[in-house]
Amino acid sequence: MTFDELLGNVRQNDELQVSPDWRQGRATFGGLVTALVFEAMVAKVADGRAMRALQVSFVGPVEAGVPFCVSAELLREGKAVSQVQGRITQGGEPRLVCLASFGGGRESAVRVEPAAAPQAKPVDLCGALPHIPGVTPEFTRHIEMRWAFGHLPFSGKGGREMGGWMKFRETPERMTDAHIIALVDAWPPALLPHLKVPAPASSLSWALEVVHPRPQMKPDDWLLYRATIDQAGAGYGHIHAGIWTPDGDLVALSRQTVTVFG
Repeated sequence: MTFDELLGNVRQNDELQVSPDWRQGRATFGGLVTALVFEAMVAKVADGRAMRALQVSFVGPVEAGVPFCVSAELLREGKAVSQVQGRITQGGEPRLVCLASFGGGRESAVRVEPAAAPQAKPVDLCGALPHIPGVTPEFTRHIEMRWAFGHLPFSGKGGREMGGWMKFRETPERMTDAHIIALVDAWPPALLPHLKVPAPASSLSWALEVVHPRPQMKPDDWLLYRATIDQAGAGYGHIHAGIWTPDGDLVALSRQTVTVFG
């Protein structure tokens, strides 16, 4: 199923099942399951309140091909801000827990423009990460990535940066925050170029902030992603990233704590 079809399912059903073509190793792609929970959460919020901040804890793997339940609860609705909790349970156990803050715009004298987007090679000059069955994660058949920063995973070349251009292979009808959530999580952890042989790695926690008013973007636009390692050691890494439109407008900011077994 396409990403848009899965979003449509979560709007109509509390229990879902995702096919293996969305796998990321032994789990279902984290960006997808987070986006599905987000879609349930946003339905609890009053109109005019955009998602400002999202915190995600990946408690356990959401297994592909196995039913799971998506739930959302409105914790508080203030004059301008709504706080919502979302959750996935599978086999009677929590697998993913989210907290999100939604807020309407306010009058303010404070206005600071974001720093300029990084310079990146044009998409056509960047190497593609193809979907190779049994080699690359299964979900890459749905999301395309072109390398512009850093080295490939398991190259042993190290470095602090990783990223490039990204978009859905099946162009969505429109770009929503749910689509941005999925795209941002598509890139492998920036720690992996430090390894010379394949080894498991996964997100332990993830914080995402989306800029609103959101800049204009077309459904088939390539978005630019650049991640930077702040520190890594003892099997954990701390990484921050930015996401921009092709015109250089800031879309979102991301921070992850990653575990690596190698």
